[in-house]
Amino acid sequence: MTTILHIDSSILGGYSVSRTLTTEIVAKQHALHPGARVIRRDLVVDAAMHLSDAHMAVFQGGEVGNSALGQDLATGGAYIDDLFAADIIVIGAPMYNLTIPTQLKGWVDRVCVAGRTFQYGANGAEGLVKGKKAFVASARGGVYTGDSPAAGLDHQETYLLAVLAFIGITDVTVIRAEGLALGEAAKEAAVAGAKAQIEALAA
Repeated sequence: MTTILHIDSSILGGYSVSRTLTTEIVAKQHALHPGARVIRRDLVVDAAMHLSDAHMAVFQGGEVGNSALGQDLATGGAYIDDLFAADIIVIGAPMYNLTIPTQLKGWVDRVCVAGRTFQYGANGAEGLVKGKKAFVASARGGVYTGDSPAAGLDHQETYLLAVLAFIGITDVTVIRAEGLALGEAAKEAAVAGAKAQIEALAA
């Protein structure tokens, strides 16, 4: 049975373009893989704590000082279990201040763990999360592709693609809706284009 990991990080709820796109990507993957199981992670509703000195102390063999930290450590472990269980990973990644939301960065910090999702060897870092297909639903107000003068300011898609590759996930398709803040017509065209790209996906 195919397993789909569905991750959202937008704080905009029903107004979110990235959430609209992840929902449609997951629906399309269901159509392509009938009976697929979905693991759902809404990083706004159920966010993990950001890394702290208390986390680092436990990672280095210290004791878990309180139940909240213990529960949070379990959540971080579950994020990693999600990755290994999934065949297809769908990530909603809007651009906030030129990069990904803090909620998604928190998830990244919890899944990039040496010895679990990557390791260092004679040739440097090697990703251990292999054989996965990922989709990134990217939504952003400006235009950062092509010869846009803002292209060098994209620390959203570039960062996320790099960190996924770092842990071994290199088969990644970006479904992009950009220019969303450039007027209603531009927004409608961008969303329609992204939805057409989703509809054209094949198994």
